[in-house]
Amino acid sequence: MNREREETRTLEILEAIEARSDVTQRHLADRLGVALGLANSYLRRCVRKGLIKITQAPANRYLYYLTPKGFAEKSRLTGEYLSFSFAFYRRASESLAAALHACEERGLARIVFVGVSELAEIGSVRADECSVTVLGTYDPTSKLKRFVSLPVWHTVTAIPACDAAVFTALTPEPRLYEAVVRHFGIERVVVPRIVRPLLARGGAEHAGDRARANPTDETTETT
Repeated sequence: MNREREETRTLEILEAIEARSDVTQRHLADRLGVALGLANSYLRRCVRKGLIKITQAPANRYLYYLTPKGFAEKSRLTGEYLSFSFAFYRRASESLAAALHACEERGLARIVFVGVSELAEIGSVRADECSVTVLGTYDPTSKLKRFVSLPVWHTVTAIPACDAAVFTALTPEPRLYEAVVRHFGIERVVVPRIVRPLLARGGAEHAGDRARANPTDETTETT
């Protein structure tokens, strides 16, 4: 199991139980975004580690409490999460700024993001620092109609005329990358450096090589 994901879910369980001792396993499953059986497995793992104790309440219900060890673990995981979040934000901010400045230098003034994500949100902030205009975000999987106060398009044909597409999807979506390249052309697709490993990990056929070879990418970025 991915250690980072396990620790994030453990932190969410500990936070939920600290806030409400009569939390249900169904609520935990919804909070974690996992099946009920998997939520129960995480909960039992926390009990085995001595982070949580369980007492039975009337009407065949259960109450959950953090142990002293659980409180200490929650504090440790919170610190690690914040440290990771700040580091990610810094790297993402620098990477998106470099990509947007690359667009600016090539005269690509009207851009769209590809993928509703934290990267797109960060990019919309950094765009104010250069002479590019973000029109909105293309994401065929999103249910949103607007994101950061701008339109979200669910088909490529709905995207208005623009100069470039900046890839901001955080999940490995090689098919999305290939579809965007087919629509815009490789010379108008900008892949921030922070996104490249995600594409390679997703198994895009030659996507990593094509992203690195992309002449519109931020070749001077060092993060």
